[in-house]
Amino acid sequence: MPFVDTNILLYAICPGAAERAKADVARTLLRRDDLTLSVQVLQEFYVQATRPNRVQPLSHAEAAGLIGTWLRFHVVEISVPLMHAALRLKVRHQTSYWDAAILAAAASAGCTELFSEDFNPGQSYDGIRVVNPFLAPIRSRGAS
Repeated sequence: MPFVDTNILLYAICPGAAERAKADVARTLLRRDDLTLSVQVLQEFYVQATRPNRVQPLSHAEAAGLIGTWLRFHVVEISVPLMHAALRLKVRHQTSYWDAAILAAAASAGCTELFSEDFNPGQSYDGIRVVNPFLAPIRSRGAS
């Protein structure tokens, strides 16, 4: 199961023509049925999508509705053991805590791929390979 970072969710709601290609890729990815994300990813999505200074911010109801649809995916909950794993990963990989928490959540779910624009594509973090779906097409495994 691939893990999905927040930026994929945010591109899926991009209204502008400037990022249409990325929005299309993100929407295609989110049609899959084999994805994993975390409570952290959903929280980050909500905060960024409803930001008042965002171009066309979502309302609370719109963002909450999207989060509700994404609950069909496997969602990793935040826990004390996950936080401790993130703290270890932060030191080992010299990342931000928040990126380490993404890696810890992906690892706890047994994911081997992380779809993200924010990590180094192709890099492996303890067996989790980063795939930037905006650089190369992703096969549509599990699409419904």
